[in-house]
Amino acid sequence: MDQTIRIIVADDHSSVRLGVSKLLGSVPHMSVVGVASDTLALAELLDTCPCDLIVSDIGMPGIDGESNAIIFLRRTLRYVPQVPIVILTMIHQTRTLAGLLNMGAAAIVDKRDAAASLITAIEAAYAGRRFLSKHAREAIGDAAKVQPGAAVLSAREWEVFRLYVQGLTIQQIAERLSRSGKTISTQKRNAMRKLGLEDELSLIAYARQIGLT
Repeated sequence: MDQTIRIIVADDHSSVRLGVSKLLGSVPHMSVVGVASDTLALAELLDTCPCDLIVSDIGMPGIDGESNAIIFLRRTLRYVPQVPIVILTMIHQTRTLAGLLNMGAAAIVDKRDAAASLITAIEAAYAGRRFLSKHAREAIGDAAKVQPGAAVLSAREWEVFRLYVQGLTIQQIAERLSRSGKTISTQKRNAMRKLGLEDELSLIAYARQIGLT
């Protein structure tokens, strides 16, 4: 490949940023032009640093106080569609991964597969092809065929989900957000359904994976 792929790496763990940067730096046609530890830093880089592709985790602090970068990445895919995004994650919930594909992510690489698959994923995404690493492919199965947006939470559903996993009861959330308990309960249930979480244990495990607890 003659053209160098300019890449921004975003992850809230310094060891991951360093490891990914070192890996990509060993490839002659790839160049890491910026690194970010949260979506605010990523947004600033996108404004000031020309790039061809983004490699990003989703479980990092958001601009508006979220502990999840999905909302920001969805906006980026909508308003900067010419820059493909490769998701690098430890998340393995089927519907969540399917939702990432359906919102427009070019590739998903499970962090366990990074050393073997990340370079291939970047090359595929840059060429306009979809790519799933081994563990991501096994987790997602046929769920990539679900309707677009099926696993993407609304802003209100995400707000309720975030407060609930941080320890607030349904009634406390209702009082804080000036909504009825019935509405909050419905939004929590919808969030769990979209994320493929069947019970409280799976909800807690998922929240830990994305850094909410």
